[in-house]
Amino acid sequence: MKINHIYSKLSLANDFIFMKVMQNEHLCKKLLELILDIQIEKLEFIEHQKNIDISPSSHGIRLDIYVKDSKKTIYNVEMQTVNTKELPARSRYYQSVIDINLIEKGQSYKELSKSYIIFICTFDIFGYGRHIYTFENLCLQDPHLHLNDGSTKIFLNPYSDMDDIHSELKNFLTYLSDELITDSFTEELSEAVNKAKNNEEWRREYMTLYMKEQEARESGREEGRINTLLSLIQKGILSESQAAQELGVSVEDFRLKAEQFNTPENNN
Repeated sequence: MKINHIYSKLSLANDFIFMKVMQNEHLCKKLLELILDIQIEKLEFIEHQKNIDISPSSHGIRLDIYVKDSKKTIYNVEMQTVNTKELPARSRYYQSVIDINLIEKGQSYKELSKSYIIFICTFDIFGYGRHIYTFENLCLQDPHLHLNDGSTKIFLNPYSDMDDIHSELKNFLTYLSDELITDSFTEELSEAVNKAKNNEEWRREYMTLYMKEQEARESGREEGRINTLLSLIQKGILSESQAAQELGVSVEDFRLKAEQFNTPENNN
């Protein structure tokens, strides 16, 4: 089956595989330590695809990896293979939603945990040729003055020639881009990726998600075509029967599809 072939070719850069591999506490902890150049005592829990909805009217978020350590520090790690041009704004929104989720009504702001939002990108988001971009809130008048609000945002890029990170993190980024095994950690990651790809339950889960995404894309394309055809009908360029013929359905089916997608036809 085509989807089986696709699944067998996935790498750690795929967010589904990345989420499954990072369920391994040892690997998740090691990766965070490499990125942040720190020692983490213990991870208390790891959630993948964590959904946070603040209110029915607010835009909820779904986080790839959400981790809390024994010191209550929060780590959100996202795998990003497409430059959507809005990652900085998304990191700001993720931070705000995570903070609201962390603090309960009546609690002091001092209760807010230290947090890191990390985007592991397969591209150079800022174009300055760095492996890593780390952002904290600083005073513009005195860059040595930190706001110390406990929030840090990090963006990684595997495609750099700079000597700006330690060798182990560079090995990880090389593995991410080229699947090249260069040390014990990347060997462990490779083994975990292969194990994930051989897990039949996860394979079926991916196939279900893949098919749903394909259906959503097809539905979106069909909706766009119907709206275009309706616009041409309203302008007198096409008749309803010609539009239905263009879509390859009967006039009755065309009308049903127009109602299904809640198109402007319903308002006429």
